[in-house]
Amino acid sequence: MNEKLLKDYARLTAVMGANVEKGEEVWIYAQTDQPHFVKLVVEECYKLGAKKVLVNFSNDEISRLNYKYQTVSELSKVASYSLAKYKYMAKKCPTRIHIISEDPDAFKGINQNKIIKSNIKVGMKIKPFRNAIDGKHKWCIVAVPSVNWAKKVFKGLSEEEAVNKLWEAILFTSRVDGNDPVDNWRKHNEFLVNQRRKLQNLNLKTLVYKSELGTDFRVDLIEGINWGGGIEKTNLGKTYNPNMPSEEVFTSPKAGSCEGIVVASKPLSYNGELIEDFSIEFKDGKVVSVKARKGQKILEGMVKMDEGASMLGEVALVPYDSPIRESNILFYNTLFDENAACHLALGMGFKECLPDGDKLTNEEAKLRGINDSIIHVDFMIGTRELSITGIDQNGKEIPIFVHGNWAI
Repeated sequence: MNEKLLKDYARLTAVMGANVEKGEEVWIYAQTDQPHFVKLVVEECYKLGAKKVLVNFSNDEISRLNYKYQTVSELSKVASYSLAKYKYMAKKCPTRIHIISEDPDAFKGINQNKIIKSNIKVGMKIKPFRNAIDGKHKWCIVAVPSVNWAKKVFKGLSEEEAVNKLWEAILFTSRVDGNDPVDNWRKHNEFLVNQRRKLQNLNLKTLVYKSELGTDFRVDLIEGINWGGGIEKTNLGKTYNPNMPSEEVFTSPKAGSCEGIVVASKPLSYNGELIEDFSIEFKDGKVVSVKARKGQKILEGMVKMDEGASMLGEVALVPYDSPIRESNILFYNTLFDENAACHLALGMGFKECLPDGDKLTNEEAKLRGINDSIIHVDFMIGTRELSITGIDQNGKEIPIFVHGNWAI
């Protein structure tokens, strides 16, 4: 892969994604097969004045062995040294960069009940620390290709060809095109922020979804809720781009206030397994049934992770004519696939979407209608014929999406 483009991508990650500033501590999370790109990002962080950069490496194959051989009891433990690290994170709020390259089939064939049970227990133990940094720190997720991921996306190609093709797709959708990617993102952020303003001014009460796949669904919004997308801000006003790529404008709906059926338009990669051809039915704001051609038990387990796992935490609007969808690539990775289509998310909502969210505890935000959960799982429902109609506080109907694209 062209070294200049890789350096441009590393610079974009540090400058526009995490917006690393002088004197900051930066934590990077990555797989062990990505040392070169990690090195480039580390150097860019130091060039921007970071005082310390800590790299946390993980490995899919080792994680798989842990899930295979450890007991649920052992997997559920959070060691004292790990708790100390979480406490430090909650106190210092370091800027965090996630460089993802996971194999979509990493845990295929592993006992999913073991994964789900241990994840619930670990999730509950670290949740207070996650809550403590919500809205207070800058973070960014970017992706790089692993061999297994690339081979999954581009079947039939050699390892080298598949990795190069996936690199090309990642850089293209991330607006790294040989020009100035930072400037490209500034322009893209302007568009997303403009769409956010339009939605804000409509003062919507309800969104109604219908698609040719069978989606027939309505969800209520919290009065006065803010919309996010593209560039975001911490409670201290520091800006960052949490997802690269990103085509979405999103908000948190009113927890426990939705009805109907949503039909997925793309597979969902969850816990190293694929859930395919699935639908979810909601009644009185909660999941009452799920159906999947593949991954039925995984989906059933996911919505029972905790009380909030059966309710929505996000509605996100993405045009059908997005660069990711137009690439005609199924990435088997939520960072990309969610930005190819309108999507919803089960689980945790965003208290920062409330006008005064940075001043609220999670319990206070929950009382205001923001869902709370240990999970946040996006799934795609956008199609070529998806229509979304907004209903404002006065009952007026406003087309938001027509034929899968923006109508405002």
